[in-house]
Amino acid sequence: MIKLGSRVYGIAAIVFGLVGLWWDDFAAVWQPVPDGMPGRKILAYIVAIAFLAAGVAMQGRRTARVGSVVLMCLYSIFTLFWLRQVVASPHIFGTWSGTAEQLALVMGGLAIYASLDPQGGALAARLALLGRIIFGVCAIAFGVAHFVYLSETAAMVPRWIPPGQRMWALTTGAAHVLAGIAIVSGVQALLAARLFTAMLIGFGVFVWAPQLFTLPETHMVWAGNAVNLALVGAAWAIADSIAELSDKKNV
Repeated sequence: MIKLGSRVYGIAAIVFGLVGLWWDDFAAVWQPVPDGMPGRKILAYIVAIAFLAAGVAMQGRRTARVGSVVLMCLYSIFTLFWLRQVVASPHIFGTWSGTAEQLALVMGGLAIYASLDPQGGALAARLALLGRIIFGVCAIAFGVAHFVYLSETAAMVPRWIPPGQRMWALTTGAAHVLAGIAIVSGVQALLAARLFTAMLIGFGVFVWAPQLFTLPETHMVWAGNAVNLALVGAAWAIADSIAELSDKKNV
């Protein structure tokens, strides 16, 4: 059976596709395709359709593995675009965290791909482990970004949530780092991955989803919701992968 995390990962791809088709563009800052790239709008349509098709494929047992490969390829392309910015501006941490965000989505797809291996052999286990470790490093990078861009992160926290925006920015930053360390080290990795997924769901509920009602005409809001949902799916898939490997060890 296809696990729920994999389905969420696919649903996020469908949202990406729909957002791309509606706005005739890539997903704002999360897909940093240069404005001057030849045929940019045509490429945006092609990518949107690819996301849509891969997301639908993720919902079927026989097609999910192909869907995960397509999504890994798409997110890898955007990772490379971010890496160009890292090379150009290595002193700007935002380029590193942007790279980590797309790379985390690649690792979510890798975990799903490994989990759907009909043989379930040693190679699948190694791919799952690789995905877990790199995803954990990405989570640490997210946490560091919270501290580096503390004011910007705090501004995203709704003012009505006590005890304050800055406290939540610091707390979630620390939670990212601790979760990442646990996932990389394997110490309480499953618990950390589950809690990390829950935190991302919280971001969606309290930060991103409300903006769909207050700023429904804004491309960045829809793209931001899609990215957060994709990260939820990726984190969920990583947690499922950790649980699956743990179950196999205990058999």
